[in-house]
Order: sequence, then structure tokens, then C-alpha cells
Amino acid sequence: MQLDENTRYQLLRVLADHPEYTQRELASAMGLSLGKTNYCLHALITKGLVKVENFQSKQNKRVYAYLLTPQGLEEKVRVTIRFLQRKQDEYDALKAEIEALREEALMLQPKLAWLDWNTP
Repeated sequence: MQLDENTRYQLLRVLADHPEYTQRELASAMGLSLGKTNYCLHALITKGLVKVENFQSKQNKRVYAYLLTPQGLEEKVRVTIRFLQRKQDEYDALKAEIEALREEALMLQPKLAWLDWNTP
């Protein structure tokens, strides 16, 4: 199983905003299973993009913070730029498709009026 770019982007974004989230909260925020969240988190930790620290002030010492490393912050910038470019490309393609459909509808409109007029 490989960590796809959209999942990487979402996970880095959520971790940057909520380093205190538990894995269960991360899974819920991202709409992923707990197992996949654990796998993705472990992949980012292994790559050195995220580090795990205990909350020292908490009573429960098993509560962790998932912090982006400097490399993690750089990766977040890179994946954000790529994500933005992909979304811009999708937007441009959708805009062109909508324009083509509008033109097609305008060309078909006179035929529809003719059919309505000549239908018994």
C-alpha cells in the first residue's frame, strides 16, 4: 500500500492544524479507517516528515502530539502547490466542458422548439 498524494496532503494539513489529534480523531477528520490512518502516519514518521512527542503536561503520558518536522513543513508546501495545480487543472477542464455544453444546448434549442411545434 502506498501513500497517495491526496492523502498525504490531507494528513499534513490536518496535522499542521491539529497536532494534538489522536489517531482516532485524525481518522475521523480525514474520513479514513483507523488502520489506514495508522499506516499513513507511520509512513510520514518513517520519512522524517512527522515526529511524535508526548504531552509532558498531561496526566495521561500516552497522549502524543504529531508535529511536522522542518522537512514535513517543506513537503506540506510542495504537496499543497501540486494539489492546487491539480485542482486548477480540473477547474479549467470543467469550465471548458461547461462552455461546450452551453454551446451545444444553444445549438439544440431551435431544434427542440421545432419538434415541440410539430408534435401532434
